Amino acid sequence: MTPHLQAQALACERDWRMLFEQLDVSVRPGDMLQVSGPNGSGKTSLLRLLAGLMQPTAGQVLLGGQPLAGQGTALARMLLWIGHAAGIKDVLTAEENLTWLCALHQPASREAIWQALAAVGLHGFEDVPCHTLSAGQQRRVALARLYLPAPPLWVLDEPFTALDKHGVAQLEGHLAAHCENGGMVVLTTHHALTTMPSGYRELDLARWAA
Repeated sequence: MTPHLQAQALACERDWRMLFEQLDVSVRPGDMLQVSGPNGSGKTSLLRLLAGLMQPTAGQVLLGGQPLAGQGTALARMLLWIGHAAGIKDVLTAEENLTWLCALHQPASREAIWQALAAVGLHGFEDVPCHTLSAGQQRRVALARLYLPAPPLWVLDEPFTALDKHGVAQLEGHLAAHCENGGMVVLTTHHALTTMPSGYRELDLARWAA
């Protein structure tokens, strides 16, 4: 059974300013949690805390009832993080980037990688160095990880950035399907979602502003 993610009495301070405090949230299989709030409210910081990339000022984050600290291997199997930046290496090809990124979780075959790139509209770009791709195409390379065998928990910071209308609609449907199949998604986005799973809910950080 997929363990759930839980934050207890979470607080985050950045640059000597408390962004939020006493935040409690739980994400279970089937859930999609959209984190919202004004600029500077700590949306990206919260995602980084939930992904184990930052330490909270107070409180704790639990995965399967256990603190994230010390769960490095389990966390890598359970969680996929895609930040606001594409997070790919310019000198590598699209295929090489995905081969390297998948090795962090579950190695994928060349055929599976090519199928994932085709799924995001990059058929024919498999062997193209990423520095020659547009910003939108580079973003698609990163998002192709979601079409490969991946951990059940996806933490995504502005995943719709630089995508065209078709790409946005496709990604919305894919994220919703992942949740309906028992996966979990935590995301930030300025985009108004039109396709949401039954387990969708919104977390407005303005309610926990310090």
